[in-house]
Amino acid sequence: MKLLNKVAVVTGATQGIGLACAQRMIAEGAKVMLVDIKPEGAEAAAKLGEQARFFAADVSQKADVDAMVAATLADFGRIDILINNAGVTHAANFLDLCEEDFDRVMRINLKSMFLCGQAVARVMVRQQSGSIINMSSVNAELAIPNQVPYVVSKGAINQLTKVMSLNLVTHGIRVNGIGPGTILTELARQAVMASPESRNTILSRTPMGRCGEPEEVASIAAFLASDDASYMTGQTLYVDGGRLALNYTVPVK
Repeated sequence: MKLLNKVAVVTGATQGIGLACAQRMIAEGAKVMLVDIKPEGAEAAAKLGEQARFFAADVSQKADVDAMVAATLADFGRIDILINNAGVTHAANFLDLCEEDFDRVMRINLKSMFLCGQAVARVMVRQQSGSIINMSSVNAELAIPNQVPYVVSKGAINQLTKVMSLNLVTHGIRVNGIGPGTILTELARQAVMASPESRNTILSRTPMGRCGEPEEVASIAAFLASDDASYMTGQTLYVDGGRLALNYTVPVK
C-alpha cells in the first residue's frame, strides 16, 4: 500500500470524484478526513470504516477551514495529503451572469483551495513533508461559453498550483493538480447520457471514445500523493481521454 499510515483530507468528498479519491486513499492505507458542506457525508464516512472521519464545513469560509484542520489533527495527529476537490458550476452566458453567481463559484472553487491549502500547508511545514493536490479541469484550457466563472476559476487554479508549489517546495511539500475531462459522476451521467445528442457532443471530442470514471481520477490522485511522484511539483496532469490533444471531432459509433 502506497499511503500506509498517511493522513489525507479530501474536500467535496461525499460523492463523485471526491468520494472516489477518499476510497482510494483508504485502499492505499491512509486515514481520511472527508470534508463536505453536505451533512450526509457522515454516512459516507461511516461506510468507509474506521480509517475515515467526516467534518461538515463550508471550505470557502476561513473559520470552517481552521476548525476542519483542528479536528483532523485531534483525530489523526497529522496531515500528509490534501485533495482540494470542492467545486460547483453555474450556467449562464456572459451578458446574463449575475455578480453574486460569479462570486459564489469563485469563492467555492478557487478561494477554498487557497484557504485549505494555506491552513494545511502550515501543518505540513512543521512536518517538513506533504502533498497537496488541486482539482482543476480541461476547462482550465478549453472554454465553454455558458460556464464563465467555472472556466475562470479552473484557469486560476492552475496558476495557484504553480505558485503554491514554488512557495512550499523548500519545506518538502509538493503541490500538483489534476485536470479531468468528462467524468461520469452521477450528475454527469444524467447530463451526458440524457440524450443521443449530448452523448455524441462529448464523445465526438474524446479520442478514446468514452467518458472517464471517478476511480480513474482517484488513481492519479493516489499516484501524486505517493512517493512515486516524489520528483513532481507544480504540474497539472490531464485525465481527459485525449481531449486536449484533439483539434477536430472524431466519428462516434
